[in-house]
Amino acid sequence: MKPMTYKNYAARIEYSDEDECFVGRVFGIRDIITLHGESVVDVRHAFQEAVDFYLESCAERGEDPQKPYSGRLMLRIPTEIHAAVAKAAAISGKSINHQWVTEKLSQASH
Repeated sequence: MKPMTYKNYAARIEYSDEDECFVGRVFGIRDIITLHGESVVDVRHAFQEAVDFYLESCAERGEDPQKPYSGRLMLRIPTEIHAAVAKAAAISGKSINHQWVTEKLSQASH
C-alpha cells in the first residue's frame, strides 16, 4: 500500500475503530503532523491542510521546514558485505552508491 503524498510529504493513514475515523501522521520528519477524517476525501483534504499549515507556520516563525528524506543514506555494514557489494557492483559495471545500491533498494522496496 502506498502512502498518501502531498508537496513531497507522505502520510501513513489507518482506520481507528475506537475513534470511528481515519487517522494519519506525516512520516519522514521529526516534527509531528497529524490528521483525521471520516472518509478518504476528508483525510486527503485534512492532510493537505495540515502540510500547508505546517509550511505556513514555519515561514511565519522564520524557520526552515523539515524536509522529508534527503536522499542520503548512511549505513554501517560488515566489511565482508561491503567487499561483496563492491565486487557485485564492479562486475555489473556500476558504481556502488548511485547505480548498484539504488537499483537493489528500489527492487526490494517494490
